[in-house]
Amino acid sequence: MEKTLGQRELPLFHRVLLLVLTALFAAFACVATMVLVVPSPTGGYMNLGDAVVLTGAFLLGPVYGAIAGGVGSALADLLAGYASYVPATLVIKAVMGLLAGVLYRGIGRKWNGLGLLVCAAAGEIPMIIGYWLYDGFWMKSLTGAAAGIPSNLVQAAFGIVVSVALAAALRRNHDVRRLFPNL
Repeated sequence: MEKTLGQRELPLFHRVLLLVLTALFAAFACVATMVLVVPSPTGGYMNLGDAVVLTGAFLLGPVYGAIAGGVGSALADLLAGYASYVPATLVIKAVMGLLAGVLYRGIGRKWNGLGLLVCAAAGEIPMIIGYWLYDGFWMKSLTGAAAGIPSNLVQAAFGIVVSVALAAALRRNHDVRRLFPNL
């Protein structure tokens, strides 16, 4: 059989490990999102999940980080009673993880802490804009939906600080770096 362009074959152990770690980060994202729920003015809520979505993107890479962040965060919305946000959250958090992971692969590893900070901040942009647009669509008013932006900025700031600190600390551990070669 021919492999498609860009497809590379990982050993079975690494594929299984990556799948297990992706599921683990999806569970972490779900739990972190549900641990602290602070309602926002637009009907959504602030939470701690962004820190896990960004950390997962740094550790697992853009694709698996996006899957873990999107699925875990969407599952949290479903379980927490915010079913109307599930489709938006799935896409927004996946794009967030994908962007942060792609940027981290490109510049983050080279710039150390500053690179992590830039990648995490860029990764939060789709979250802020995405929920503003989603709320604006349902409220039929982007101006009214703008009331949720401050709470999303607070959530983004917390996610940036925690994910950068956690990834920077994990980078120093050689055993962690063997487990997560993307770091």
